Amino acid sequence: MARIIKFEKNDCAPCAQVSAYLDNKGISYETVNPFDAPELAVRFKVRTVPTVIVLENDEIKHRVIGFKPEELEAIAK
Repeated sequence: MARIIKFEKNDCAPCAQVSAYLDNKGISYETVNPFDAPELAVRFKVRTVPTVIVLENDEIKHRVIGFKPEELEAIAK
């Protein structure tokens, strides 16, 4: 089972779009503010928000930076 982490900030409009998209597709994910969890941001090399990371066995299988529905669709499959 994949683990999905979405890095976001509260005042980020594209972050809200990504959340709405994932919620609409019924995709479960964890939300992390990189400023509140800098060690996770460094571990996954997150430099911008929103960033969605799909992990399988603690290995990054997919990364989407920004609101890109066509790339997020790949996660939904």
